[in-house]
Amino acid sequence: MVTQVVEVAEDGHHLSKYRGFMQVKRDGVEVGRVPLDDITALILSAHQITLSKTLIMELAERNAPVMTCGKNYHPQAFSLPYASHFDQVGVLWAQIDCSQPLAKRIWQAVVREKITNQKIILEHFAVPDQPVQELGLLIRRVKSGDPENMEAQAARLYWKYLLGDDFRRDRETGLENSLLNYGYSILRAAAARAVCGAGLTPALGIHHRNRKNPFALVDDFMEPFRPLVDMVVRQIMDDGGGDEDGLTPETKRQLARILDMDVQTAKGMSTVMNALHRVAQTFVSSLQEKDNRVEFPGLIPAGNLF
Repeated sequence: MVTQVVEVAEDGHHLSKYRGFMQVKRDGVEVGRVPLDDITALILSAHQITLSKTLIMELAERNAPVMTCGKNYHPQAFSLPYASHFDQVGVLWAQIDCSQPLAKRIWQAVVREKITNQKIILEHFAVPDQPVQELGLLIRRVKSGDPENMEAQAARLYWKYLLGDDFRRDRETGLENSLLNYGYSILRAAAARAVCGAGLTPALGIHHRNRKNPFALVDDFMEPFRPLVDMVVRQIMDDGGGDEDGLTPETKRQLARILDMDVQTAKGMSTVMNALHRVAQTFVSSLQEKDNRVEFPGLIPAGNLF
């Protein structure tokens, strides 16, 4: 399956359904069309865009989210299907019945996988051995529910050696943060599609529980995949990509291609997009069997990441 993250970044466009395509017009003239079945997510970063209701319905039927970005490419709104799975009510009750011990064990697996992938990324960029070894120690110290917050301890070490001593993860400032925001937005949209496709309710997270966050479970599942975005951002910065005013079309394309990257799963190589679906599906199995059966992918060996 071809996966396409479609972004509309310029004002004045109208999007509608035309046969099996999303048709894009400007001033009444067609400027492009994309097969509806190929759209993983639609990102609206321009301010003045119009969409037909039929198009929104067609995308919802395909579990393709429509995401509206605000300042600095941070997501402000999502459009997701209301009912997209044959057993959505049954899955919802399974989520509600999820025990705290099970949720904590799954979160432990999430954090371990995330730090492991951070370690692989640092190895890829040939940072000193000491921080890599420290991350290895932190992985082994992650307990059920991560009560000692090994995730945060790993993050402080990781960002220092990935993007430098002066870098701060602040969604509102700096080119690196704009690139990260954009990449995470793509990842979040893809994770939302996987969650809804599995019949899960995205607001019911296993760790993220902010009442103002309707995508808590999405944010849980995307954590192990974040280092892939970080890796591409580091490479863009090393290559002198981007500009002072923000992202370029080429850097956006580089970040969008993350969903087609290969990762190693228990059943062999898979794209990130397919791996996200596998995470969601195995989470449902975990809820039904009341045992942690979530299959998180591992990054492929550092030398083969690009």
